[in-house]
Amino acid sequence: MKPYVAKIHAYVPGKAKASDGRQLIKLSANENPLGCSPLAMQALGLAGAPAFYPDPGATRLREAIGALHGIEPERIVCGTGSDELLNLAVQGFAGEGDEVVFSRYSFVVYEIAALRCGATIVEVADRDFGADVDAMLAAVTERTRVVFIANPNNPTGTFLPRAELERLHAGLPDNVLLVVDHAYGEYLEADEDDGAMALADAHGNVLVTRTFSKIYGLAGERIGWATGAPHLVDALNRIRGPFNVTTSGQRAAVAALEDQDFVTASRDHNAAERERFAERIAMLGNRGLAAVPSKANFLLVRFTGELTAETALNAMAEAGYAVRHLPGQGLGDALRITIGRREDMDAIADLLAELTGGANAL
Repeated sequence: MKPYVAKIHAYVPGKAKASDGRQLIKLSANENPLGCSPLAMQALGLAGAPAFYPDPGATRLREAIGALHGIEPERIVCGTGSDELLNLAVQGFAGEGDEVVFSRYSFVVYEIAALRCGATIVEVADRDFGADVDAMLAAVTERTRVVFIANPNNPTGTFLPRAELERLHAGLPDNVLLVVDHAYGEYLEADEDDGAMALADAHGNVLVTRTFSKIYGLAGERIGWATGAPHLVDALNRIRGPFNVTTSGQRAAVAALEDQDFVTASRDHNAAERERFAERIAMLGNRGLAAVPSKANFLLVRFTGELTAETALNAMAEAGYAVRHLPGQGLGDALRITIGRREDMDAIADLLAELTGGANAL
């Protein structure tokens, strides 16, 4: 094993079962509680022809993505989830002796992507659980090759507004690749555009990644895409798997793009239930609970009083719910809770109220 590979801690997915084997209601992986579009389900049923390799270029899917977002298909590359593309971005532009910069409390795959090709990770101090542009720019050196920013951020839900993202890009040398991870981009309202797509269109050192795993509800099909300058797309096409997106995945994703009413309904559901749940947590502020303001489909709930995150985690599992505890990312005093169905969010809020000393029903 390469010594830099030995440094990697393998990715640990959100739990779906209790320690005793019970299946839990899964609010640990930021999946869509509404499922996926009926059109996508129909397409999955019609996929057919499993004996034949899928279209290696995902042609129809790239055309559909381009039509929706106003992007030339030649500037789009598809991947096995956006995870593959995040890894390829580092593999294509960094290696041993190079540095990859990202903020504290970022998506754990950034570290894995850097270490797997021998690059050095540079984790920058955060500002209120989000990216600090000044700190990130100060961390850039002549060895920096890739800078990651998730917007909205996972696992904290924080958001970097357009002016700050533009300032981050403007401060980077042209030979540094800025990767903007938009896994939760569809949860933003229209007036919350961070300008990443415009940067990718206008500059040669910006790559934006997106996924069908979140708002489109196709996590099990593993479909992602990225857009950037032609030479960036060319680099990723050179090193990605040749048949990396399945036939069923391509068809389901094309169908999902056609059902923007489902996307809107998912966004509206998430916004309403996230606000209700945040209000419930705020009511427990004097009992040691606080939620980091979120633009994603989850809330990071912090435990600063007598009730610990670990105790709450175990109590939720006992009640039938799986949420995410991230002590390995420096968030041992917090739980990331996916926004699920209304009844589930109410049940968790009621449980937290009970655990902290009394009823708190709205």
